Amino acid sequence: MFATKRGRPATGLQRQISALGHVCEVVAPSCVPTRPGDWVKTNHRDAVTLARLLRAGDGIWVPDPVHEAMRDLVRARETASEDLRKKRQQLQPFLLRHGRIFTGRRSGSAAHLRWLAAQKFDHPAQQIVFQDLVDAVRAATERLAAFERHIEDLVPDWSMASLVAAYQALRGVSLIVAVTFAVEVGDVRRFENPRQLMAFLGLVPSERSTGESVKRGGLTLAGNRRARRVLVEGAWGYRHPARVTETIQKRLEGLPKVVREIAWKAQVRLCKRYRHMMAAGKKAPIVIAAIAREMAAFLWAIGRAVDPQLAV
Repeated sequence: MFATKRGRPATGLQRQISALGHVCEVVAPSCVPTRPGDWVKTNHRDAVTLARLLRAGDGIWVPDPVHEAMRDLVRARETASEDLRKKRQQLQPFLLRHGRIFTGRRSGSAAHLRWLAAQKFDHPAQQIVFQDLVDAVRAATERLAAFERHIEDLVPDWSMASLVAAYQALRGVSLIVAVTFAVEVGDVRRFENPRQLMAFLGLVPSERSTGESVKRGGLTLAGNRRARRVLVEGAWGYRHPARVTETIQKRLEGLPKVVREIAWKAQVRLCKRYRHMMAAGKKAPIVIAAIAREMAAFLWAIGRAVDPQLAV
């Protein structure tokens, strides 16, 4: 058993040691307890600490090589999405400084692209800067689209393809959300109950209680931020009334009956919960966090109903 360090290929080293016939487990540095005032660090003390963690069963889950490769692809797509957002933020202030305001509904639409193509500036320097910003946005958009096409092409051959398809039965869970959740969380069956998954995603409230005093604060925001982010984004879909749209109907085709029942139960409950919490005066971010937390529970239930063909 050994602790990972930032920048070290811990999973690759673990697989090499396991291939030699040894039992090897990995623990994250955040799982290693440290006492205040303890400034002595030696190999002997580290070995004792790791032995205690091994006895407590605090090792982390190590993905197989294919799963790790898919995770790299999904994270590269996330980087491309963030790059596109930054490029758009650079273009928008430039247009606002010159009083060019798009009155359409959505930035990046076909109407928006036609509007950009029609923009002309008096000074050549401004036209050069504008065209460079537009080209940067276009290149970032094409890069993001290419990553999404690669994900669509590779998911059917992945061992967790059946799980990704089942996740999409839930409202607010698109292909990208389902794949991101699958690559970041892995097999949800390693969590004994949905509360453990919620805590892993950092969607549970912090708490400082003693005796009869109970004090709860904001979300812990611990664990995997990527999976948490896509769930929060998907939770906004439950602000609309529950219904099976044409898109969802296509996703439900060929799925087991138990998955369809869980998806409909989730949609009815979460749409109702959104309306009740908003009517009670709760702020929208608090409501969305609560919806995302329950979405994780329903995804856990679907993951228990559909067995992925994990590599061994």
